[in-house]
Amino acid sequence: MPRVKPEDVGMSSERLSQIRKFVNAEVEGNQLPGAVVAIARRGKLVFFEAFGHRDKAAGLPMTTDAIFGIASMTKPMVAVAALQLFEQGRLLMDDPLAKYFPEFSDMKVVVLDAKNEEIVGTVPAARKITIQDLFRHTSSLSYGRSGTTAVHKMYPLSSDAASSSLTGSAFLDLLSSLPLPYQPGTVWEYGFGLDVLGLVIEAITAKPLSQYLQENVWHPLGMVDTGYIVPPGKLERFAAPLPNDPTTGLPQSVPSPTQTRLYDCGGTGVHSTTADYLRFAQMLLDGGACGSARILGRKTVEYMLANHLGPDIRNQVGSGSAVHTDYAFGLGVAVRTIPGVARTMGSVGEFSWPGAFGTYWWADPREQLVAVWMVSTPAAAQRAKYRFIINSLVNQAIVD
Repeated sequence: MPRVKPEDVGMSSERLSQIRKFVNAEVEGNQLPGAVVAIARRGKLVFFEAFGHRDKAAGLPMTTDAIFGIASMTKPMVAVAALQLFEQGRLLMDDPLAKYFPEFSDMKVVVLDAKNEEIVGTVPAARKITIQDLFRHTSSLSYGRSGTTAVHKMYPLSSDAASSSLTGSAFLDLLSSLPLPYQPGTVWEYGFGLDVLGLVIEAITAKPLSQYLQENVWHPLGMVDTGYIVPPGKLERFAAPLPNDPTTGLPQSVPSPTQTRLYDCGGTGVHSTTADYLRFAQMLLDGGACGSARILGRKTVEYMLANHLGPDIRNQVGSGSAVHTDYAFGLGVAVRTIPGVARTMGSVGEFSWPGAFGTYWWADPREQLVAVWMVSTPAAAQRAKYRFIINSLVNQAIVD
């Protein structure tokens, strides 16, 4: 991606300097260890800088090629991989999940008491979970942390918790044995949809998810530092969080970059660099192509980035990420459908999805803008705060 002066593409160098001022102040105030920020507009790179430390305890400075745990920013890449199979006719949106995993053929839905807390019975699911449900988080295969009812307490808390303690087959056995908190296709609730979709990809292709992604997404895009495991030769580039949460003082950490999960998880686990993820996001903004690499067709990307939550679906997208309150959802990404109301600047059509360890990105087709914020701040309050602030700092620098 060619680098140009911000003014060449309608952005202000002076206004972009507010990013440096803010991030450096946060580093000096021991609020974050360091960060990398990349901004591209109209296909040109206008900002790509590193701040602070990638490992403050070790005194290692942050570099633009630092590697971060991107957690749920794994999900959009898995959605792209599944859409490639959709383009080939090997996967259909209306396919029932039970076509690939028969154990999901006879799912039950809980009946809760008047306080919506305790289970008083179950009823048969009105319809089967579909592939589209997995993409858009309407499968009702919810994270345990996504609700407080008795049925939510039966589910693993997160993708990290599941993939660290269960094999892929044991994970599917557990999910298929549990009652669903909602009827499939009726409620958006953050959960295991993309995790299960990753296992569907493996079932169709007879390849580990990591291998399929490497061959069909990461390698064609030139994402040379992206993968589930950080190899020994690159470990010194891994970005670590501060040892303690600056707000609470409690210890904090992120999963080891050498941790081998019991299955390649479609919902989390990938590590990447700012430049690599910028290429992925720019590919989507450009309609599925990056240079000579065609990852998806243009119409497929349009379909991915459309709102897939119909009027009969209860939209709870903000419950998965505070920055996305009042957004809708496409296939693997949140999508903005109205210009106001949301607590961040942006345009109708903007799309994104963040990671639980602090990383964040978005792409705005109207402004032809991509921004990537890479940081290791796993504390919930911190990661939400910085997503709001970096959104303002980037968007306020657009002047034309």
